[in-house]
Amino acid sequence: MPSRHRDALAAGCDGRLTLTRHPDGCLLVYPRPTWEARREQIARLPYAARALQRLLLGNATDVDLDSAGRVLVPTELRSAAQLERDVMLLGMGAHFELWDLARLDEHERASLAGGLPESAADFTF
Repeated sequence: MPSRHRDALAAGCDGRLTLTRHPDGCLLVYPRPTWEARREQIARLPYAARALQRLLLGNATDVDLDSAGRVLVPTELRSAAQLERDVMLLGMGAHFELWDLARLDEHERASLAGGLPESAADFTF
């Protein structure tokens, strides 16, 4: 975990995190209190969202930052996200995304090639 986030995570959740899979192929990293609220929202989704519930809830794993600020990503989650050597941790507000760097580059290129979605049409930089 980068040092700029480590202190905040240590203070806000005692370094307790939850990892799970994301439909885009990365891993989601939540501070445990944030995950608990999100977990309840996911559990309340209708039956039609069962596949998403299985992906998110069924793969959720609790982990802790060690004294050096590292997290051990379980083998099955590393495999699912195809985490190899170079990874990228993206801060997404209330959570993080953990990507294999090559996969992130590929995903971003494909996403941007289609242009911005209509829901972002009014957004300016």
